[in-house]
Amino acid sequence: MEIWKAIIVGIVQGLSEFLPISSSGHIVLTQYLLGIRELGSSHQPDLGFEVILHIGTLVSVLLFFRKSLWSLVLSLFDKEMIDERKKIMFLALATLPAVIAALLFKEFFDAVPGKPVVVSALLYVTGFLLFVPRLVKKGGGGVGCKSALIMGIGQAFAILPGISRSGSTIVAGMLSGAKAEKAAEFSFLMSIPAISGGFVLTMKDRIEQTGSFSEALKSCFTGPYLAGAIAAAIVGLLAIYLVMGAVKRGKLEYFSYYCFTVATVGVLYFSLTAQ
Repeated sequence: MEIWKAIIVGIVQGLSEFLPISSSGHIVLTQYLLGIRELGSSHQPDLGFEVILHIGTLVSVLLFFRKSLWSLVLSLFDKEMIDERKKIMFLALATLPAVIAALLFKEFFDAVPGKPVVVSALLYVTGFLLFVPRLVKKGGGGVGCKSALIMGIGQAFAILPGISRSGSTIVAGMLSGAKAEKAAEFSFLMSIPAISGGFVLTMKDRIEQTGSFSEALKSCFTGPYLAGAIAAAIVGLLAIYLVMGAVKRGKLEYFSYYCFTVATVGVLYFSLTAQ
């Protein structure tokens, strides 16, 4: 892969992983536009590149929430840090629906990236989701057991490329009564096990391709791949700041206009290209 293509995909990954516009959907569509994927072909994803991009975006969220994460770690050794211990349990609960969905419907989820028109159309769903908070009464509580489970279900649906993980989980949290800022923070903390799980699964597939762990790891750390990962980490950190600011100002639906635009362009473009 050319280094400029890797950087572009890394930038798209960093932005879309945390902005409520669907990272998986944007990565798939960007790969088609750059010729990394081809319409109608039995394309095999570049698993080495996917592994390193997971690392890049994971670095972003670890840096932004380093203080909160450190408190969670300390709570494992301090029984008096009850709130932090509860948050760990809530994060585990929120992760379960996506794990179950990924195991039960893996073939279905794997088939969707091969249909760019479908991926584009799913961005309409994300756009409508981001409008929902304007239509309902906003909650003022924190994230509890109920909210965590509902946000987890939202994250499970977001396995589909085109459905935003951050958008669906933040909106789900707000609908379940959580304050917007609390829902957004918990959503980003949820991304840590989600991204880590994606890394592990992708690495497993890469090991099967290459035949050994060392070869799989070596194939991930090439010049272009590292450039893409660095781009994803830097841009991802900026994206988190941007989303947290938008949520605090109650402007989450602004991203819906972008999703509607990309969805329309994508459906038209890939429908005509496939003919």
